Amino acid sequence: MLEGKAVIKESDMPVKMQKQAMASASQALDIYDVSDCVSIAAHIKKEFDGLFGCGWQCVVGSNFGCFFTHSQGTFIYFAMETLNFLVFKAPSSSPS
Repeated sequence: MLEGKAVIKESDMPVKMQKQAMASASQALDIYDVSDCVSIAAHIKKEFDGLFGCGWQCVVGSNFGCFFTHSQGTFIYFAMETLNFLVFKAPSSSPS
């Protein structure tokens, strides 16, 4: 496990959720090759959907840009090993 080796770059998540995000990323890196970013992201998304309800998104990679809207208190961006992790929950939309 790589716990404690993550560097949080930005977050508005509660600390408990931050720790879960980093633990999920660490677990995914133990299971999947570091080059398999799709499987790593899917692992984290599935875990967060199960723990905190549906609607989570996860982006994993070494070089990406992103612009998005998220629900308050559900965003974390951190680095672990050579990868960056962006985890957030999309805001629920209601019909107009």
